Amino acid sequence: MAEVEAINISEVRGIQKHEIPEAYLREDWGIEGDAHAGHWHRQVSLLSTESVDTMQKKIEFPLQHGAFAENILIRGMKVHELPVGTRLQIGEALTEVTQIGKECHQDCAIRKATGDCVMPREGVFVKVLRSGKVKKGDPVIQVSGEMK
Repeated sequence: MAEVEAINISEVRGIQKHEIPEAYLREDWGIEGDAHAGHWHRQVSLLSTESVDTMQKKIEFPLQHGAFAENILIRGMKVHELPVGTRLQIGEALTEVTQIGKECHQDCAIRKATGDCVMPREGVFVKVLRSGKVKKGDPVIQVSGEMK
């Protein structure tokens, strides 16, 4: 079963996210307290631990949770294989996948160190359909959509 490995936020855009023990995902907003929350289609970013593990093999320094600016790190589900429109129950919150990948700025520390970054290919964005609390260890359940 898939589960939340870590929850990360940044209070200001442009700084690295830091881990928090739990978060409140607010409907049509995102994670309360996160600088990237708002009324748009990229309210919360998701990344699979499997994606981070692949990148970790390419570099010599340890990757911390939030290194790719992901809000929620998920173990046991390749989120980038979910089609847009898939609904995920994350803890108490209900979300919907709105975008796979994103354009990445060229000067991030990971890209500089490795020549690569996983977010443009495997980062996933969701909007919050129903508010709820999320904490480390909470289940992540696919409630609609099919895996590729």
